[in-house]
Amino acid sequence: MKADDSKQKEPWKDGSETIIVDGRGYEKIRLLGHGKGGYSYLAWDGEKNCVLKQIHHEPCNYYQFGDKIQAEQNDYERLVKTGIRIPEMFAIDKEKEIIIKEYIEGPTIYDLVLSDRMKDDYLAQIREMCKKVYSFGLNIDYFPTNFVVQGGKIYYVDYECNEYMEQWDFENWGVKYWSKTQEFMEYVENSR
Repeated sequence: MKADDSKQKEPWKDGSETIIVDGRGYEKIRLLGHGKGGYSYLAWDGEKNCVLKQIHHEPCNYYQFGDKIQAEQNDYERLVKTGIRIPEMFAIDKEKEIIIKEYIEGPTIYDLVLSDRMKDDYLAQIREMCKKVYSFGLNIDYFPTNFVVQGGKIYYVDYECNEYMEQWDFENWGVKYWSKTQEFMEYVENSR
């Protein structure tokens, strides 16, 4: 389904609304999110919605980056091997530092927690996902904005993964943000 054309579109930095990646034009529709590595936009490729992630180089005082675009590609390839549900990467432009990936439509776990619509099944699914990534010696970013529910299944919509460290695994860090804990509510309050 095509994104709603009536929504206000934000122009690219150069004033255009379409950018070419791998020979295909992508029209930016709206901002989906801003993370420590980039800005993700809902985009339209002429046939379907997708996500256009533009890498940024804004400082992050709690995370060290190397080559962000190469890391995204490497992390995607590592995650594919784990078998967890992630969006397919359609294209990558290393010069422009842009990734095009599948758009998974649905609410985030963050939105579900905030609106009291979280289900025990989603916790069971993340724990199954953890088993898979742990078996590859990895952690993913368990923050709830990185997970979307579509058709009752959770998808990890980021590609970030790191070597496994117990302090950053789901049970020791991520779970603190998958319900209305003190940590979750402090984050909500500080985000306003």
